[in-house]
Amino acid sequence: MKRILTLLVALALPLTLLAQTSQEDYVRRYNNLVSRVGAAGVGVEPLLDRWAADYPEDLQQLLARFSFWFTKAQTTSVIQLPQDRYLGREPLLPMTDSLGRKSNFFEDTTYDDEMFGQALEAVDKAVALEPKRLDLRLLRIDALTAYEKGSPDMALSSLKSLVDENYRQHPAWTHESVEKVDDEVFDAFIQDYCFTFFRLGTDSSAEAFKSLSEHMLTYKKDDPLFLDNLGSYWLVSKKDYKKALKYYNQVLKKHPDDITAIRNCILLARNKKDVKLEKKYLAMMAQHGETEMDRGSAAARLEALNKKK
Repeated sequence: MKRILTLLVALALPLTLLAQTSQEDYVRRYNNLVSRVGAAGVGVEPLLDRWAADYPEDLQQLLARFSFWFTKAQTTSVIQLPQDRYLGREPLLPMTDSLGRKSNFFEDTTYDDEMFGQALEAVDKAVALEPKRLDLRLLRIDALTAYEKGSPDMALSSLKSLVDENYRQHPAWTHESVEKVDDEVFDAFIQDYCFTFFRLGTDSSAEAFKSLSEHMLTYKKDDPLFLDNLGSYWLVSKKDYKKALKYYNQVLKKHPDDITAIRNCILLARNKKDVKLEKKYLAMMAQHGETEMDRGSAAARLEALNKKK
C-alpha cells in the first residue's frame, strides 16, 4: 500500500485549464479535483473518461484510472476477532469480557471484484506502455497483495515471474524513486515482499514467504538473506528447530558475522532450553554484535551462564 500511495502522489502538479485541453492540463485538473473530493469522488470518473478519450495511452491517465477503481473497490469495516493480531496488525480496540475472553476489534478492507478488475486493467495497460518500469510492476503486485490479504497466491505468482524475468533476461529496469536498479536493489524489493508475507501471519502467507525465498535461492544459491528467511520459516512457522538451525548454520559457515542468523540461533537455543547451544551463539554475538550494547549484553549473559553449575 505504501508504494501505491507513493506512486500516485507523483501525479500531483499545479493547475489551470485551457480551452484546448492538453495532457498537462488534464493532470492539473485531475489533481485539483482529487484534492477536494478524493481519488474516487464525485466528478472524477467523467474527467477520466474525457481524458482517456483524448489521450488513451497517457500513462498518467492510466495511473489515475487505476487509483479511481482501486479506491472505489474498497469497503472498510471493523470486525471482531479473538486473536491478538489480524494480518500482522494490532487491534484498534482490544477488549476482554467478564469471563476473561479476548474480543478484539480490527479494521478490515474488502474489495469489489469487478471494480478491482478495472483497476488491474488500467495498471496492465500502463505496464504494457512502459514494461521496464519496475515501479509499475510493483504497483500491480502491491494491489494484488492488498486484495488477497492473507492468501497471496496471485501476488506470489507475479513475483516469481518477475524474479525469472530479472535473472534470465536482465532488463534495464527503471524506477521513479530509485536512481539505478541493480540486482542488489531488486533483491531488496523482493525481500520486502518476503517480509510482508511473513508479517501477515497466516498459514498461506507463511508458505508464500517460504516459496518466494526458495525461488530466489534457485538464482542465488548461497544468499544469506533468503537462507535466513528459510531458517525463520522453520523456526517461527513450524517450530522445527533442527531444520531452522540447518539454514542458520549454512549462513554462518560463510558469513560468521550475520546478525540475523546469530540472533535467531540464540532465540532458538533459549526456546529449546539448550544452554550449551545458547553459549555458542552468545559468543558469536559478543564478537560480531552490531552495537556495543549488543556485544556487551551477550558477553554478560555468557559470563552468567558460565558461572552456573
